[in-house]
Amino acid sequence: MKHKILPAVLLLSGLLHASMASSQVQLVKNEKPTSRIVVCGDDDVDMRAALLLQDFVGRISGAKIPIVQNAKVKKNDVAIGYCANPSLQNNAAITSQLSEDGFYASTTDGVLRIVSGGDKGSIYGVVNMLENQLGAAYYGDNEYSLPTLPTLQLPAYEVIDNPAFRYRQSQNYAMQNDSIYKLWYRLEEPNEVFANGYWVHTFDALLPSAVYGESHPEYYSYFRGKRNPGKASQWCLTNPEVFEIVSQRIDSIFKANPGMDLISVSQNDGNYTNCQCDSCKALDEYEGALSGSLIHFMNKLASRFPDKEFSTLAYLYTMNPPKHVKPLPNVNIMLCDIDCKREVGLTENPSGQEFVRALEGWSKISNNLFIWDYGINFDNYVAPFPNLHILQDNIQLFKENNATMHFSQIAGSRGGDFAELRTYMVSKLMWDPYLDADSLMNGFLTGYYGEAAPYLYQYIKLMEGALMGSGVGLWIYDSPVTHKNGMLKPELMRRYNQLFDRAEAAVADNSTLLNRVRRTRLPLQYSELEFSRTEQVRDLEKTISQLNLFEERVKQYNVPTLNERSNSPVEYCQLYRQRYLPTDIKNKASNAEIRFVNQPGQGYRKIASTALTDGLFGGSSFVESWVGWEGQDAEFIIDLGKETAINSITSDFLHQLGQWILLPTKVTYEVSNDDISYTPLYTKELPEDRSAQVKFVDVKYQGEAPVNARYIKVKVTGTKTCPHWHYGVGHPCWFFIDEVTVL
Repeated sequence: MKHKILPAVLLLSGLLHASMASSQVQLVKNEKPTSRIVVCGDDDVDMRAALLLQDFVGRISGAKIPIVQNAKVKKNDVAIGYCANPSLQNNAAITSQLSEDGFYASTTDGVLRIVSGGDKGSIYGVVNMLENQLGAAYYGDNEYSLPTLPTLQLPAYEVIDNPAFRYRQSQNYAMQNDSIYKLWYRLEEPNEVFANGYWVHTFDALLPSAVYGESHPEYYSYFRGKRNPGKASQWCLTNPEVFEIVSQRIDSIFKANPGMDLISVSQNDGNYTNCQCDSCKALDEYEGALSGSLIHFMNKLASRFPDKEFSTLAYLYTMNPPKHVKPLPNVNIMLCDIDCKREVGLTENPSGQEFVRALEGWSKISNNLFIWDYGINFDNYVAPFPNLHILQDNIQLFKENNATMHFSQIAGSRGGDFAELRTYMVSKLMWDPYLDADSLMNGFLTGYYGEAAPYLYQYIKLMEGALMGSGVGLWIYDSPVTHKNGMLKPELMRRYNQLFDRAEAAVADNSTLLNRVRRTRLPLQYSELEFSRTEQVRDLEKTISQLNLFEERVKQYNVPTLNERSNSPVEYCQLYRQRYLPTDIKNKASNAEIRFVNQPGQGYRKIASTALTDGLFGGSSFVESWVGWEGQDAEFIIDLGKETAINSITSDFLHQLGQWILLPTKVTYEVSNDDISYTPLYTKELPEDRSAQVKFVDVKYQGEAPVNARYIKVKVTGTKTCPHWHYGVGHPCWFFIDEVTVL
């Protein structure tokens, strides 16, 4: 419900009119309290609201307003909750207009009254007053601005304010350290509402493959000719034993968590790992969507537990709605737009339009939708990701299609691209999607960056236009290198840096603001380093200077990670010196001719003949320099051009589980002088690696004495199929090589 502001005329029957003067409330005079905070009843949330108000009034005025419970309310008091008063005789007139987390606030009778619609409504009523009546502002991790006012006089005001979404979730590093931040931004976290923290990808937690997989493989997905039990496997949703075991487990969870009536029963992460046994396949074909068997299963659960609510994912293979079955009212559909590009709104690009069709389909059969929207670059948090211009359009789209819950997953990591601004904007728009987004942005920039704000606003808008003008999509697994000739091309990078130079100069005398600007500049600096490592010819001194500055700043600002794989930016700088800066060592295979016995993946064949010996090492994303094979082994021959003394051979491999890139199981080097008869030189078997971090792994042969040969044959035995613990279980996986070095 869009909030209503009632400055003078009361819309609630039974409330008494009063003059503007008598409606004013004085909280503090000359640093002395003239008010009390009266908590009506014993509601814990109301007491937390009172403590928050007491705290911030003290910070603003220096006065500590006393808190009392269940006292008779008098002039100038703040009453939190329902307190007996002639002007509030008809409580139903208020509560009928309030939704969960909504609030009513009024100074009508010379008392500030804050009444909750449920859950944290009273806290949000206090935050609303602090922001709109006293001018307080909150920006980040213990970063806020407050006026200094020895006397606090509230003007006459009255407001009913309800959120557009009953549940609002986002990300920001501030939540870890600052307990006020989440309350101020009116955000919630899964463990507050989902029983026992069961929130998304819960199949294995509810039916552990470690317990049932070996003895009952029939409980798990059948595809590619066999059952595939594993930590990331899906269920056979038409198996009645699965339903009974899961039902018993859920019953025990609810009993152990009284008052928590929502749980997620949702597919494990991964795509096309659904069960394709005859029974599941027939049901999905009847429903015309792979979500068909899932919704039939969820409806059975919802019927067995009619007083509980069940959330499930419409994600990847289950994104599209079924044709016939409709989710019961207590089945919550968590619809995810993970495969959509981000340079324009969801209605404006083909990948987004496919999602919109799914959204519209679900909205026709359910009024209980939870939208998970992605505004994040998982592989490069500390890189430009200019999607601020599409946030409002997308949130409005969700609201207008029956969404009642929303998770805006954005780059909320410290040092991430405008991490503080992003969370601010989505939190405001999830409460009211129809606010003026440009005003929100300018207001935050001015408050957080001071005199630097105009330059940062220009930077944001210039890059947005450059992105759309480039015709290059914005992807959630993007690399700055993807945009090297588009929104981040040299001419634009020069202008971006000029704007940041001016922004820094504008706040040079304020260390707090200067550090905020410099922290916000990190994505540009990271991009410059990423570009430099892809260049055959570069200004080495400049690159070293940029690297040293970037390392200094990420240390200074405690930037924890570059990506969702927890790769440290400090370690990145150390690795950069070893991996990307040139050395005196010359690769004897440099620009050598390569002949492939079996070709790499289709998308990598164009660069394959040069990328393995061009002297350029790939980055943590696989968008450049890497050559990959999917679901197969590899074999290729390097022609050194003449018989050469070989002391060592090193191949460099990428490990990135998130992209289904696994290390090979074995690498073999063979040598020859005639390209006919090959002699085995070295074989190495690689152990399985389940680490989530992105890694570069060398396979190196080091001989005791030189071996003379012209040809080197490299044989790579791939893992080929994602193992049971990986969320691509049963499906082909990749391996990637970016360079073969011969010394």
